[in-house]
Amino acid sequence: MLEIKLIDQEHQADIRLKNEPFSLWGKMLPSYNEGNWQYTICKFAPEDIQTMRFPDENYCYDEMSRNSLFIGAYDDGKCIGLAIVQDAFFKYLYLYDLKVNTDYRKQGIGQLLIQQALKAALAKDYRGIYTQAQDNNPSACLFYLRAGFRIGGLDTEVYKGTNQEGKSDILFYLDAAETAVKK
Repeated sequence: MLEIKLIDQEHQADIRLKNEPFSLWGKMLPSYNEGNWQYTICKFAPEDIQTMRFPDENYCYDEMSRNSLFIGAYDDGKCIGLAIVQDAFFKYLYLYDLKVNTDYRKQGIGQLLIQQALKAALAKDYRGIYTQAQDNNPSACLFYLRAGFRIGGLDTEVYKGTNQEGKSDILFYLDAAETAVKK
């Protein structure tokens, strides 16, 4: 039985849900023209497709709970998905992390986590939520667009001087007023 709920201190180990691999099969190329964002997807040649896995985080519940909420997706009591949202300076709650175990992907669990995050944003008087995804991860970018987010910006500087130089972050925003989510 699938359940989406806040992760409390008793279940704090669940916030250390392992990262799993994903495919880098193309690049999202956003463009801004006359006040509107558009995008194209440039698919990689088969020999250029890569698999990536983010390093596992060592999240500390006590430290992070000061400005974070942890939302878990559970299947028969086992944590199989995680969303972490954090207070932010502007009127959007920040979706800091979102992950779903590979075996549970493409089943709507990520969408359920986002809907719960949006409810949390409304409860805290935020306008909505925002997040970011790397331009070379079109699966994540397209997921956010399908979930109702819109492109709100492009950061081409964030990876300069790092081992990820050449990548950019695309910012995505989801407004509660544009969805059917209620408090």
